[in-house]
Amino acid sequence: MGRIFEVRKSSMFARWDKMAKNFTRIGKEIAIAVKAGGPNPDDNPALRRCYLNAKGVNMPKDRVEAAIKRAMGKDMTNYEEVVYEGYAPHGIAVLVETATDNPTRTVANVRMHFNKSGGSLGTSGSVAFTFNRFGEFKIKKEGVNLEDLELELIDFGLEEIGEDSEGHIVIRAAFTEFGNMSKALEDKGITPLSAELTRIPVTTMELPEDQAKDVLELVDKLEQDEDVQKVYYNLK
Repeated sequence: MGRIFEVRKSSMFARWDKMAKNFTRIGKEIAIAVKAGGPNPDDNPALRRCYLNAKGVNMPKDRVEAAIKRAMGKDMTNYEEVVYEGYAPHGIAVLVETATDNPTRTVANVRMHFNKSGGSLGTSGSVAFTFNRFGEFKIKKEGVNLEDLELELIDFGLEEIGEDSEGHIVIRAAFTEFGNMSKALEDKGITPLSAELTRIPVTTMELPEDQAKDVLELVDKLEQDEDVQKVYYNLK
């Protein structure tokens, strides 16, 4: 019984850590969105996206509103979005999106993670070309005909449509068509479970299990860094 309890407790703490990380990530996205477009989601598409993503990770509404209020305050933290590129061990391309109030600290930490893991931090543009950028929307599958929806969305920048492992419909539009796709779904009365910008590798590399483990250990260290928002890589 003791061992079962330890496993369950460890799993519970892992969920809490993930939830806390998601709340922090969305809080920074809210701060950036409010600074760029104001506190009214009706006039600020980026803030509307934050609301959707907050709902997707079960972030309470009062925490979202508190984050908006902080972003409007005189003492608000000014976050800067900075992207870092590099290679994990065994030649895997890695792209790291951050939101930071201290780029000097952030680049030092990101470089440290790469170096300690046997990888290397690259220059701007060194791996970005290996990823395509999309707007990605997840919606509920219930009551949706996938083929009909595909035809209806082609004129709004649709690039890919399918189902994920959780049974949700995933819609990907060209990065530049994010706003058009968002408006098209809204006009059809479809409220996405999440709506975000993502990067998908053009090609992937397959590695033996022990080498793949080296890569995933680096990814885990990067994702745990307080300044890191998202990590993308081309490991299959």
